[in-house]
Amino acid sequence: MDIKRPYRYEEQLQKLKDRGCVIDNDKKCISILKSINYYRFSAYFLPFKQTDDSYISGTSFEKVFNIYEFDRKLHAILFNALEEIEIFIRAKIAYYHAHKYGALGYLDEKNFYNTNSSQKHINKKIEYHKNFMKKFKKEVENNKKILFVKHHINKYNSKFPIWVATEIFTFGMLSTFFANLKLEDQKILAKDMYNITDKKLKSWLHCCTDLRNICAHYGRLYYRIFSSIPKEMNHLHNDSKRKLWGAILTVKELYPFKNKWNIEILPNFIKLIDEYKHYIDFTHIGFPEQWKDYLNK
Repeated sequence: MDIKRPYRYEEQLQKLKDRGCVIDNDKKCISILKSINYYRFSAYFLPFKQTDDSYISGTSFEKVFNIYEFDRKLHAILFNALEEIEIFIRAKIAYYHAHKYGALGYLDEKNFYNTNSSQKHINKKIEYHKNFMKKFKKEVENNKKILFVKHHINKYNSKFPIWVATEIFTFGMLSTFFANLKLEDQKILAKDMYNITDKKLKSWLHCCTDLRNICAHYGRLYYRIFSSIPKEMNHLHNDSKRKLWGAILTVKELYPFKNKWNIEILPNFIKLIDEYKHYIDFTHIGFPEQWKDYLNK
């Protein structure tokens, strides 16, 4: 199959019109298309697309652009909240692991993965640890010019105590690190951090990892089917468990500061929803009627 040829802005405009998009201002439309990749922007038309690739009657460029703007602003709110979750969990895990296993205890595979004595499980444990350390060394290499990383490479022969190592972990590595701790350690940390089970925390961390990666790469949140489902989550139903609602509930549950959530994060979120409520469809993001009540901590 031949690769499609690139379209000029005027052709992109005409393509939208040919599919039934209502455009009141051609000049404004082209100005927006010059600042947003057409391929990225066209994804926001998915809720309005019919089987023949035309758009539902009445679909306007203004509506879709406002959905895009809602999505863009939502990224900032969620990314800030996820950053605080990540920093909090890094601190808790580093402190616990350092005091139980020592500064370099994470280098020993025996301190991970709850196993029985079978060779199969022992091999799996060793393989996990080997792969994790490969990822860690890659992150060290990627960040070797950062001052604290460079300092530990030169002065300590690349020996990073756990409280330093966790600052190099990606969110995904942090989630994996927790999921591969010994079961007793997972239970203690989950109880200490959030007063929940280890199974819940593993699941919710995985969901937040996926969400953070989407936000970090400016991926679309609106009308998205998420790959991860948060386990044992209240106020989550079958029709919303893979939608944005499930991801936002996870952020709410893992956000560590109740007062800050209620007086800063949640009001900003409600304000954003109110600003774009005439453009967004709550079924597209899985929000229930009482969503405001459910998001209070």
